[in-house]
Amino acid sequence: MADASAARTRAVFEFKSATLPLIAVILKTADLGVLAEALDVQLADSPDFFDQEPVVIDLSLLQEDEAAGDIDFAALRALLARHQTQPIAVRGGNNAQNAAARAAGLSLAAMPVAPSPRPPAPPAEAAAETPRIVREVPVAANGTLVIDKPLRSGQQVYARGGDVVVTALVSFGAEVIADGNVHVYAPLRGKAIAGARGNTEARIFTTCMEAQLVAIAGIYRTAEVALPADIAGKPAQISLDGKKIVIGAIV
Repeated sequence: MADASAARTRAVFEFKSATLPLIAVILKTADLGVLAEALDVQLADSPDFFDQEPVVIDLSLLQEDEAAGDIDFAALRALLARHQTQPIAVRGGNNAQNAAARAAGLSLAAMPVAPSPRPPAPPAEAAAETPRIVREVPVAANGTLVIDKPLRSGQQVYARGGDVVVTALVSFGAEVIADGNVHVYAPLRGKAIAGARGNTEARIFTTCMEAQLVAIAGIYRTAEVALPADIAGKPAQISLDGKKIVIGAIV
């Protein structure tokens, strides 16, 4: 009888690990008033950008601020839900924060290993990155992630394991990252990072080159180096020649 019952249970369900696309909201302040204002400004033009997607609240940067204080996780969940997200977990918190998060009905998620060294951001940009909203989407090997909505300042898309195609504006302060190639069929004004895990053959393509930063396999070039007239604002491709970024016009 026990064997028959076990057989029926196995037929009804099974547990498997799953890799799911998640958004991480990386908090740089515990002041929910400041956070609410920043979110309202950042998402004003795209109120339905997230469409009820699951969210992980990343608290790791708050550990560097001893004055960060306690977090009202119930209020934080309501704030993020107001912007069409579904907070489900926290990561990177201390023991007290984790306990408060659990009491508010959130799960605990392990901190991931960083995918690769990222190009250092110019110091002037640091203050403009609160909060950073990260959309990290694993794709199949040689697969492609397609983004057809504008990316606003502070938003980041990372196509882990494949290419990314963006068919809308990448604003200044936004980031598009891929382990493979980056294609932007619109003005590229933010940051584009290809070959994030060291693929030196990866390339970046855009129909309007106005990038704040481009990088391939950790080698990068910023807008501080002026673009030639035949490339600025025009279709271009970016590749790596040894340790040098090469930007060429697409005719």
